[in-house]
Amino acid sequence: MPLRTRLERYFRFAALRTNWRTETLAGLTTFITMAYIIFVNPAILSQTGMPIAAVTAATCLCAGFGSILMGALANYPLALAPGMGLNAYFTYTVVKKMGIPWQAALGAVFLSGVIFLLLTFSGIRQRLVSAIPHQLHAAVGGGIGLFIAFIGFRNAGIIVPNAATLVTLGNVRAPQTALALFGLLLIATLQVLRVRASMLIGVLGTMLLGVLVHQVHWAPAPFSLTAIRATALHLDISGALHIGGFEIVFVFLFVDLFDNIGTLVAVTQRAGLIDENHSIPRLNRIFFADAAATVVGSLAGTSSVTSYVESATGVAAGGRTGVTAIVTGLLFLAALFVAPLVGAIPVFATSPALILVGGLMMTGLGTIEWDVPSIAIPAFLTVATIPLTWSIADGLSFGLTSYAALQLLGGKARRQDWMLYLLALLFLLRFLYLAHG
Repeated sequence: MPLRTRLERYFRFAALRTNWRTETLAGLTTFITMAYIIFVNPAILSQTGMPIAAVTAATCLCAGFGSILMGALANYPLALAPGMGLNAYFTYTVVKKMGIPWQAALGAVFLSGVIFLLLTFSGIRQRLVSAIPHQLHAAVGGGIGLFIAFIGFRNAGIIVPNAATLVTLGNVRAPQTALALFGLLLIATLQVLRVRASMLIGVLGTMLLGVLVHQVHWAPAPFSLTAIRATALHLDISGALHIGGFEIVFVFLFVDLFDNIGTLVAVTQRAGLIDENHSIPRLNRIFFADAAATVVGSLAGTSSVTSYVESATGVAAGGRTGVTAIVTGLLFLAALFVAPLVGAIPVFATSPALILVGGLMMTGLGTIEWDVPSIAIPAFLTVATIPLTWSIADGLSFGLTSYAALQLLGGKARRQDWMLYLLALLFLLRFLYLAHG
């Protein structure tokens, strides 16, 4: 049997009604919308004293490794990279506020990755996902859709901060905001015309127009693969176990776990990859890839690696298999050699794709039983708090805790749902801890 045929069988092309061209374009689309992490992650972590060139190389390496492993092992269109939020916690709380050296902070990331692996092999992570009521799956997807769209609106300058009203409409006549609006119209038109590569064409078309009107500013910087030596294998595990170490490891563990679960549920539901019994196939492989990528990332010199919500752009472009993630991973590895070139992709070109993908992820909200208060209220809290707290984990916490409380107070609690109530209790304790802090 030819290798091409064997690969198509392994990735289930026929069952998922996809092909090589669609998967490749989807992988490229995901990479383009995620490429900002190659520069944003080093910019944040370098404030700890870590060499920016080394973190850039580590970012590309672990994103490439994690995405390829996810695609090849789990066969899902989920791309991975160092998580936003987790890198900020690493820099501003652990290193700057707590005064812990970045080497020890990397040791804490390593320990959280190892614990992830142990939780995966023991089946605990899988049981945690199973404990989340399927009624909240669509709510998580909708909340993440609003979150992605909000990020896109902000990056485009369409929504800006306001002291009186928190947010307000930006200056739509500003050149880059106007370009983002052009991109929004271009992608939307292509989608109406049912062009499969609408996201990719829209991003590249908007970028090209930006070049023509001199709004793409690119300043290439010197870069070398050998730079990674400054952070690779510099982690300090014993330092991470000193005072405060448990708290740090727990935060890395908790946020990564529930951000990952939220992203996983939303993207797989959007792609139609959840079984009829509301379970996610090959869940142990997904979690293994995620945990292994975090371990590799800590060894290379970066903060926790997690699944990216931008994977939804690849799904919207037609990606349904692990080939999408593999293509994204290969492009991250290629970026090791041309990292400065990737910096030419401006946020005003990728923002329209994020906005419209956010809209596409709202479709599942129609399946929620809005006339049943015990389901509708937790679903609403999930949808609302994910974007408003700027955290998938916090939004999931609100939704699951309220669902468990209403089941108990409504006399609908079942003994077999003990994991749900244990999770709700942990979330409640976390809220109390954060309030006290």
